[in-house]
Parts: sequence; C-alpha cells; structure tokens
Amino acid sequence: VQLQASGGGLVQPGGSLRLSCAASGLTLKDYTIGWFRQASGQEREEVALIDTSNERAYYLYLVEGRFTISRDIAKNTTYLQMNNLKPEDSADYFCAVTRSVHAWKAPHVVYDYWGQGTQVTVSS
Repeated sequence: VQLQASGGGLVQPGGSLRLSCAASGLTLKDYTIGWFRQASGQEREEVALIDTSNERAYYLYLVEGRFTISRDIAKNTTYLQMNNLKPEDSADYFCAVTRSVHAWKAPHVVYDYWGQGTQVTVSS
C-alpha cells in the first residue's frame, strides 16, 4: 500500500495549489480520507476530511471556504485544492486513510495508511 503525495511548492499569498495523493494497493472509495498539516514546531492538525459513509466533506475552520477536498475514484486519487493561500498555511501536508466513519475530529481514530508529506510554503 502506498499513498504518494505531490503538488506542494512555493506560492505567493493569495495563490493556489492543488495537492494530490495517489493511492496504490487499496481502493480509496472504501476509506475515509483525511488531509493533515504540520508546521515547524507545531502539532499536526486535521485540515479536511471526506467521509466514506456519506461523502460529506469537513474542514478546519481556518480553511473553510478556501480549501476543497475531493477524490477521483477512477484515478484512485484524492485532492486538496487550496485557494487564497496565506502564510499561515505553510506546512508539510499529509494525506491519510482510515476505515473509520464519522471520523472528523473524533477521538481515537486510527489512520491505517499515511502518505509522505508534501511541503507548502506561502511567502512573498
């Protein structure tokens, strides 16, 4: 099983990036997908989630209205579209999957597989 993340980079404030996470060895439609980020010296935080039980998307309030999580079943890939980026969005971003449902901000959720991080830097 592998989750291959890509799409990070350097972008100016107000710019956009689309992160991708391609899965192999598993079928994404069977999993709840989470995107997380961790800035240097800070704890990891959950940014967005798409729940496999109802296809509903959930977002950290800091990114609501700017980020969009999605998945392409045919490509077995999940995306995080990030618009109007701010310097405080700078972090390493990770995708992860879990068999759990109703997992948004739920305690004790175990993510089964993680992708490697992709770095996002928002700076002028």
